Amino acid sequence: MLDFSVDAFVASLVLIVLAEMGDKTQFLAMSFATRFNAFKVLFAVFLATIASFAITVTVGQLLTTIIPLYVISLSASLSFIGFGLWTLRGEKSKTEETKVSGFGAVGTVFIAFFVAEFGDKTQLATISLAAQYQNAVSVFIGATIGMLVADGIGIVVGVVLGKHIPQRTIKWVSATIFLIFGLVGVYEVLPSKIGSAYTALTLTLLIVFSILAFIFVTRKQRSNEKFNSERSIQSKSA
Repeated sequence: MLDFSVDAFVASLVLIVLAEMGDKTQFLAMSFATRFNAFKVLFAVFLATIASFAITVTVGQLLTTIIPLYVISLSASLSFIGFGLWTLRGEKSKTEETKVSGFGAVGTVFIAFFVAEFGDKTQLATISLAAQYQNAVSVFIGATIGMLVADGIGIVVGVVLGKHIPQRTIKWVSATIFLIFGLVGVYEVLPSKIGSAYTALTLTLLIVFSILAFIFVTRKQRSNEKFNSERSIQSKSA
């Protein structure tokens, strides 16, 4: 029978809450809460946290020997740039929104959160706690609850923002935050691998790409809005 360690549980809960506050995954949960049902977002975060931390406390150290940690961190950082672009998508029709708000919402948040958590400081902290206390179950439970507490706060903030701030403003702020976290993540990984000069060049290219992509997405969104508006006027006049 596995022994439950209160010390390991409390330490994991407290440290993960502190580590997650202001972290990119908390902002991710906050952003999703402005678009999807808060309970579905929290449920998806719960599933992703269980999956991520289960891997972390059991084969986390083995995984980082198979897949270098910098590869995982770089992939997560690039995915955040993708999340930023995704955030700027235009509004969906009611039919599409209904479809997304079902399994699609949970699946989308799960995948995004699961990917973003790899190489994150909360995952590294969990690996260290599991190694320190040698009690995977206690660390796993404490870390999972800690993530839910911190991200629950983010979700509540997201719901409040969604009710008081225009959706367009939320989209741009969320997209900008994701882009910044993505670029910072790339900056933290690449210098030791390719040098400062090539890192600066890579970041410049990513910034240019992101700006062009943001412009393209925005223009496409405005074009769709104009088309839908004209079609609505024609329908009313007919």
